[in-house]
Amino acid sequence: MIWKPHVTVAAVIEKDGKFLLVEEHTSQGLMFNQPAGHLEPNESLIAGVSREALEESAYEFEPQFLIGIYRWYSPASDTTYLRFAFGGHITAHHPEQLLDEGIVEAKWMSPDEIRATRDRHRSPLILRCMEDYLAEKRYPLEILTHYD
Repeated sequence: MIWKPHVTVAAVIEKDGKFLLVEEHTSQGLMFNQPAGHLEPNESLIAGVSREALEESAYEFEPQFLIGIYRWYSPASDTTYLRFAFGGHITAHHPEQLLDEGIVEAKWMSPDEIRATRDRHRSPLILRCMEDYLAEKRYPLEILTHYD
């Protein structure tokens, strides 16, 4: 067997001091996550995070910077994740759009609300990515290269 990490992309979206999270059904029950998901074949990181944000929250997201790259091992699933977290802004909202299967709702939460619900976070990366955003960690998108 060949080992490989699961590459994911996440949108850290802040508006008026609140962050957009999605509440979703998981094997551990209802949990919170940033709009995030797996990178698809032949998809750039930028296209992937924009797609995931739209599918999971009905918000169009334009990435403007990379917040960080995170490696996390989940003992529950015996899976290693490699997450690329992006910050940016919303360009449109489509409230009539159906959300991805398993997503209950997209919800705006304050940093304190997010910290208070850490027992319902899908992974520790949710809080870490938000804290890094608040610490103003910003890397230009030009550091990413996508070859077709």
